[in-house]
Amino acid sequence: MLVDVHCHLLGNQVAEQKLPETLDRARRAGVGGFVAVGTDLEDSRQVLRLAHQEADIQACLGVHPHEAKGWDQATAAALEALVADPAVRFVGETGLDWHYDFSPREQQEFVFRQQIRLAKQVRKPLMIHTREAPEDTLRVLTEEGADEVKGIIHCYSEDLPFARRALDLGFYLSFSGILTFKKAEAIQAVAAWAPLDRILVETDSPYLAPAPHRGKTNEPAFVIFVAEYLARLRGLSLGALSDRTTRNLEDLCGWAPSC
Repeated sequence: MLVDVHCHLLGNQVAEQKLPETLDRARRAGVGGFVAVGTDLEDSRQVLRLAHQEADIQACLGVHPHEAKGWDQATAAALEALVADPAVRFVGETGLDWHYDFSPREQQEFVFRQQIRLAKQVRKPLMIHTREAPEDTLRVLTEEGADEVKGIIHCYSEDLPFARRALDLGFYLSFSGILTFKKAEAIQAVAAWAPLDRILVETDSPYLAPAPHRGKTNEPAFVIFVAEYLARLRGLSLGALSDRTTRNLEDLCGWAPSC
């Protein structure tokens, strides 16, 4: 049984009326669980409602670095109330994005720090987004003591030195469809090397569909292609890889879906 540890099931990029079909395809493909991610306050509210409705969906709630510009005291208070819910397994996704700079960098870092502190307050792991900001991401995680709660470096796209430092902080590495891209040799090297008890798989749907669906709208059913690729890199059967990554998720956040 596979778990897609990072997928966007609601929001502007996903047609809500198609969600039942999307989930059905994933379940029939062998995906037994989903970590649905909120990217702002309203999205997080909707994700939490979905997690209450579906037993195989749990929530990850937070404010994405793209949305950091909208953070204020009311947002902080509302998010604090939301993440206390037992169906919320992660705080985030949060982090730094120096590629698009949709929010000012100073504000991104401030909001990142606030969410690390919130995760420590509620004793839940973090879901980390980092793009073109490796040193700053690791600096903030270290300065804020994120090793107390650990978390996931989602959609892993960094090099081996970054992986070593993230692992030293107790973080897990989650591989997405990027792993299957022909020019992703550096990511593939990390995936082949990383400790078996610290790897996870995801889609980041509706983005970054893996081969052979690259260029199409991604969906949780496609996590099977990421898992198959990772299993080949590790010399494992798909079943062994699936079982291992599901146990890893449970070790990290205390949840694994029922068979």
